This record gives sequence, structure tokens and C-alpha cells, in this order.
Amino acid sequence: MALSGPRRLLRRLRDVMAGGGAAQARLDAVVRLIAADMVAEVCSCYLLRAGQVLELFASQGLNPGAVHTTRLRVNEGLVGHIAASGRSLSLDDAQAHPMFAYRPETGEEIYHSLMGVPILRDGRVVGVLVVQNRTQRAYDDEDLEALEVVAMVLAELVAGGELVDPAELVASDEIVTGPTTIDGLGLVAGVAMGTIVVRRPHPAVTELVADDSEQEHARLAAAVAELQQGVDRLLDAPDIAASGESRDVLETYRMFARDSGWLRRISEAVTSGLTAEAAVVRVQEDTRVRMAHVADAYLRERMLDLDDLGNRLLRHLTGDFEALPSGPMPERIVLVSRDLGPAELLEYDREHMAAVILEEGSPTMHLAVVARAFDIPVIGQVRGALSSLGEGEVAIVDGGEGRVTVRPAEEHRQQLREQESQRAEREALFASIKDLPARTRDGLDVSLNINVGLAVDAEQLEAVGADGIGLCRTEVPFMVSARYPDVEAQTKLYASLIEQAGTRPVVFRTLDVGGDKRLPYLEISHEENPAMGWRALRIGLDQPAVLRQQLRALLRAANGGDLRVMFPMVATVDEFCRARDMLDHERDAAKSAGEALPQELRVGAMLEVPALLWQLPALLAEVDFLSIGTNDLVQFLFASDRGNAKISRRYGILTPAALSLMRNLVQACEEADVPLAVCGEAAGQPLEAMALIGLGVRNLSMAPRRVGPVKLMCRSLATVPLAGYLDTLYDSAKASLHDDLLAFAKDHGVDIV
Repeated sequence: MALSGPRRLLRRLRDVMAGGGAAQARLDAVVRLIAADMVAEVCSCYLLRAGQVLELFASQGLNPGAVHTTRLRVNEGLVGHIAASGRSLSLDDAQAHPMFAYRPETGEEIYHSLMGVPILRDGRVVGVLVVQNRTQRAYDDEDLEALEVVAMVLAELVAGGELVDPAELVASDEIVTGPTTIDGLGLVAGVAMGTIVVRRPHPAVTELVADDSEQEHARLAAAVAELQQGVDRLLDAPDIAASGESRDVLETYRMFARDSGWLRRISEAVTSGLTAEAAVVRVQEDTRVRMAHVADAYLRERMLDLDDLGNRLLRHLTGDFEALPSGPMPERIVLVSRDLGPAELLEYDREHMAAVILEEGSPTMHLAVVARAFDIPVIGQVRGALSSLGEGEVAIVDGGEGRVTVRPAEEHRQQLREQESQRAEREALFASIKDLPARTRDGLDVSLNINVGLAVDAEQLEAVGADGIGLCRTEVPFMVSARYPDVEAQTKLYASLIEQAGTRPVVFRTLDVGGDKRLPYLEISHEENPAMGWRALRIGLDQPAVLRQQLRALLRAANGGDLRVMFPMVATVDEFCRARDMLDHERDAAKSAGEALPQELRVGAMLEVPALLWQLPALLAEVDFLSIGTNDLVQFLFASDRGNAKISRRYGILTPAALSLMRNLVQACEEADVPLAVCGEAAGQPLEAMALIGLGVRNLSMAPRRVGPVKLMCRSLATVPLAGYLDTLYDSAKASLHDDLLAFAKDHGVDIV
């Protein structure tokens, strides 16, 4: 049987690569071979040099004098465009493309068609491989596949360092021996100290070209089966929670291990002539490049999980299961990596894992969810972490501030040890008051509730002594499912949560997707400002079947008990009324069908959009309760993107404007006798919570771990003097009242920890 184009070319390339000799000579031979095999007049290879410059390193067909002379900046010309985008390009009339850049020394003006592919290494573009023809040739899919496979082989030649010294591509800095501070983006709060361990991404792959594709398919199938069994064992570990948000993430990871599309792409790469290992790497490189061009957080996390699974699959194929570097491990590990999947974190001993530092990462990444469950601080977006943080060095990681201190001074280390001792004492204190009410010194009771994903268990409520669930994010099962959960599936999930909460109240927020939370089965076009785009209730009103089914499931899950439903991202009173009409319609339908109706049905709105502040009389006449989402409200109030690290901490609830807004809102709700709650991040920060209580807020909902610190603050607070003090601050010209309120807390013996 005749070999396919990619497999035939690979066989010939393997002979060239195995022939030895200087790297430049082998590269010259490779471009000649590609040109001949693909019937192209030109084959050229450009490699990345320092300063984001692409240099022509070898060519068959262009003027020989252009080699090592022609240079293009990344994003200059078609070659630069391929490098910048990391994507292949095929044109039958290249000179008509707006990115075409003419270089007279190459003599390429006579060539019309062009096909180019990026040369990728560890998800980064290290060069571009191009073929050209005089005629306006339409390259087919087999041509493109062949060139992409060849580019992967060339990446190994480039990685050898003989053509371009890898050190050239790393900015050189003076050697630093003293303490150094590096800033990033805090993903999981907490402070920890440990010894840096740099994660080895995956075993080295040396055999790229397969002799027997059928045998490689068999090896791949066996390794996939072992991978899936290993993931099952990982999730069955005794310290992995049986439910909760972290469990949902890991169950999603299990689902990705069986993703048919991912496995099919690897199988197709094997069919093209690659070994099973090389096929996995090729799909990984493609996934990494696509991930770099995806703005949507959900899709990026899905791609990162697939990259993580690829590393695990490579270990099964190579037999290299050494997840950690060889040799004795430090007592406390600060793991440094470019990125990290949730299962890769679990491969390390959690008792010794102090913190994680990533070159990439986002607050919504699955790793952050799992690390938060194990109380492991994580910092992301630390540029150059892999090159600047040395193996074996001591580092202090402050996940709250997003700061890494390398080689800290002894006094800094001692300070952290004291802080850790104090933290243990605080945890014991929180445990001692968990069953006591959050009652102020002057006798006011504050309801402290928790924000949860759908599958939270009753132990979380019991463990922290919370009064109920103030915010149930119902989108969690939608986001972790590959398909839309039907009414029956939703009903079971909601009923399970109600059962776990027992007699405690549960507030269900309807589907809040869009923005940075995408569903794989809901098509949302690209938006310039997704946070203010088609999201949350706007989707529910435009696609009423989705919202109606969710409301139907919630009514059934209540099974005759109490039900609290809250609509997110309400911008007008009309939107709330339309959503409530849908709920009323579903309740009437349930009644007609003889189903049990909720004994008490309360319907509220999330106040996140400032426009509602000028519609309060009409809104308060319609709602049964209001809940303030401080994250979005502050973001929209100050026109401040909370995902932008440069300004994310510049504005907050402790500003005169925000506190004045909150005071007016509390007064309006009191006059209308409408309960008011706060469920944003501010509710879980003791100082911010203190201010909210001083304003008159009596219902706060927060992350479970924040209940202890806020309850301790409440029990040490007298509200009357605080309310009087706040009256002196509303007209302040200060950017923030943080220091003023902190001074008040110290002067009045309020515990702020």
C-alpha cells in the first residue's frame, strides 16, 4: 500500500536527520527535500532570533544571498503574521494579501502561491516553515498536514540549540543574590514559604517517526485506557471531597479524559506517520497555540485540562512516571510552572505543597478551584518565572497580594513563621465560636451565609457554622457538563442541595453565564466588552426555554418546601418583571399538573447594575428581597475592569462614593421593608463587612473560609459608635476610607484578622 503524503515525507526526513553532520547542513537538506517532495519551487525556514525577529535560515529556491540576511519582525509580512498568530496560512495569491511584504533581495516576486506553518516548541513559536509556487496553486489539506508534521520535526532540530542559542531568546539580567520581589496576579489567597521546585512539563520525546502505524495505534489505545483508569484512582483518593466545587472541577477533568474529539486528533496524528508520543505532543502544541488566542476563560480552562491530560498520557506511553524531579524533595514545596492542571497538582503530596507560581493562569482556572479547597496559595501571570526563579531557592508567596519574594531575609522568614503560628491560633479560635451567633456587642444579630457551587455538602455549612446559603451559583453544573442538563438532571441537583442544607435557607441564583463564563453548547459571539454584554438574565430572557426549564426544575426540587430564587444582572424593572412572569407561569403549570408547590416562594434580584439605583421605588415594589453583588456593582460604578491587574485593587467598597451608595440603598430598603443582603467579595472581608454592618446591612454571604473571621469581627463590634463615625466620612475627598476604618477598629477593640 502506498504511503500517504505526510508519512512518505516523514520517512525521507528521518533519513536526513539521522545522517548526522552540522545542524545548518541538515536544515539545508530538509528544505531541499520538502521542496522536491511537495513539488514546490521554494521552501524556506525562518527562525526566531532575539528581539522578536525572524531570520531566513535556509531556503531552496530564493536567492542564496538572502539566507541569514533577510529578517522580518514578528507580525511583519506573511511570515511575521504566521509567527504572531501561531496559525497556518494557505494562499493561492499571496501578493494580494494585505500583509504581504516584498523583500527584493529574496527574488520572491515571481512566486504567487504560499503556504506557511508555525514551528512550535512548548506552545511557543520558534520559527516559520514556508513553501511557495510560481503558479496560483491551491494547496490541499494533505499538503498542509504534511507541512505541519514536518514543522514539528524541525522544532526538535531547533531545540538542540545549534542553530539559535536558547540563551539568546531569554533576556539577560544581572545576577541577583539578595532578596528579590516579583509581582503577579493573586489567584488563591494565603501566605506560604517553601523551596522552589520547577515542574518538568512532560517526558522528553525522542522518537518522532513511526515504523508501524498500526502498532502505534495499539500503544496509544493501551496508554489511553491506563490514563483513564489512573484518573479514576486519583479522584477516589480519600482526601478528595465527595462533593463541592472542587469535586465538580475534577469530575469535569475525568470527562475530558474521555473526550472523543481530543482522542481522535491524536489518533489522526498517528495515522499521518508519527509515533504515539509525537502525536500527543503535536496535538498539545496545537492546543497551546489555540489557547493563547482564546479570550474566553471557560474555553481556556478546557484547553489547559487537555494539555494536562496530554502530559499524563505521555508518561503512560514513555513509562516515565516520575512526576516530581529526582532526588529528595523539600519539606515545603513552592511549585513553579508555566501552567498547571488540577490533576497535576494532586500528583504532589498535599502535605508538603506550600504554594504554586505560574507564568500564566487566571482566577477562574480549574487549578485555582482545587488549590483553594486545599488552602494552597497560588499566584499567576508571573512573567519569566521559569527562567528567573531558580530551583532550590527559598521563596515566600503571598497569594493575596500577588507577590513573590525570592531569597527572603531572615527577619522576613521569621516574621512569616510567626504569622503561621498566629494563623493556627486564629483557626482554633474560629472553630471555638462556630456554633455561636454572629451577634454584636450591642445585641444585633447578623446572618452569615456562604456562597457555593451547586454540589456543596452539608459539612461545609456545619464546619463553619453558617446560617445558610446566600448564593447558590446554579451555572456550575452547566459549565462542567458537555451538554445541556435537562429538567430532570437539574431537579436532582437542586433537590440534593436543598436536602443537604436541611432547615437552613438556600438562595438560588438563576443561570449567570456569558461574560467570562461560557457554555460549550451555547454559542455566544465575540464581544468587545463581555462583562457588559449578552450574559446572565439577558440570555434567559432572549432564550426563554433555558430559563423556563431551570425555573421548572427549581419548583420541582422545592417539593412543597420554601424556595428562594434570585435573578442576576437585572438592569431594568421590566427585566425583573418579565423573569418573574416566567416563574409565575411555571408555577401555574405545576399547579395544573398536580405537582407540589413551594410553601413559600420568594423572588429577588441581584443589584449589580447601577441603573437600578434610579429605579428603586418601582423595583422595591416588585421584589421580595435584594442582594448586592459588590464585585460587578463596583466594577460598573467606577468603570473599572476587575480582571485588569493594574486597576483591580484601585477601587472598592471602602470609597466615599460606594459607601454613600450603600447607605442610600439600605435606607430605601428599610423604608420599603425589603430584606437586603450582600453576597460579593466585600461581605467576606472583615473590615469591609464591618462597614456594611455599620451601614445597616444584616445579611452577608461569603466564601466558607471567611465566615470565621467575619463572625469574630461581629462579636467584637458595637454598631452605634460605628454608625456615628461613618456619618463623618461620606463627604470625604479621600480615594479610600480603608485606613480610617482600620483605625476605628483598633481604637474600639474590633477584631480584624
